[in-house]
Amino acid sequence: MTHIPGTGHSNNARSLVKTVTWRTIGTMDTIIISYFITGSIAMGAAIGGTELFTKMFLYFLHERGWSKIDWGLEDLSAIETAAIPAIPSP
Repeated sequence: MTHIPGTGHSNNARSLVKTVTWRTIGTMDTIIISYFITGSIAMGAAIGGTELFTKMFLYFLHERGWSKIDWGLEDLSAIETAAIPAIPSP
């Protein structure tokens, strides 16, 4: 198997979108749990609103760190170029 360096890594835009969507889910979860524990929707929203920004920042840094390493990425088999059919020109 041959590893192609840089394959499977996400760019900044993908990491940012993943950060925002995951934090939306996580913050809703935190607000609901906080509400059940405190009995106050205002307290739940305050806790959720605070952790929204701190965890979004930490997740983005975590995601970018992982995008810089190859550990856990599957290697790709080398492709025999003769086995790829030619695409005729129009």
